[in-house]
Amino acid sequence: MIIAQPLTAANFAPFGDVLEARGAPDKLINAGLCGRYHDRAQMDFSDGRAGISIFNAQPRSLPYTCDLLERHPDGSQAFIPMTEHPFLIIVAPDQNGTPGRPQAFITEPGQAINLHRGTWHGVLTPLHAPGLFAVVDRIGGGANLQEQTVPPFTVQLSSG
Repeated sequence: MIIAQPLTAANFAPFGDVLEARGAPDKLINAGLCGRYHDRAQMDFSDGRAGISIFNAQPRSLPYTCDLLERHPDGSQAFIPMTEHPFLIIVAPDQNGTPGRPQAFITEPGQAINLHRGTWHGVLTPLHAPGLFAVVDRIGGGANLQEQTVPPFTVQLSSG
């Protein structure tokens, strides 16, 4: 069993970027009425271009059982929730082309993520309906998806 940890920039750094508006903005724009938190993620593509899609994923419940991880070797992938609800993130380090020991994170309202290119991750796992996300990822030719079945494991929130 894996306990989902709160998502922070520090604990998620090996897998990607946490996108959030914390602290003072980098600059004020629009006559000082808008704080810009500038350049919070680097999109990384081997080729192709960035595209924005809308995903509408079915909500899942906790505890959640996972038996499939995937990765995208040709491009990073950002998941930006279009609601204030938390979502579950499952990631794993790469170990010689296969997923290593999985880790899980739970978002807070106002957080989004950008997965580094080639990061093993679970499927999009909203915990509430609607599961609407803007997804920024690579649009281009070729197969940019590798899937790996893994021994089933359960993810839950900590009890305290």
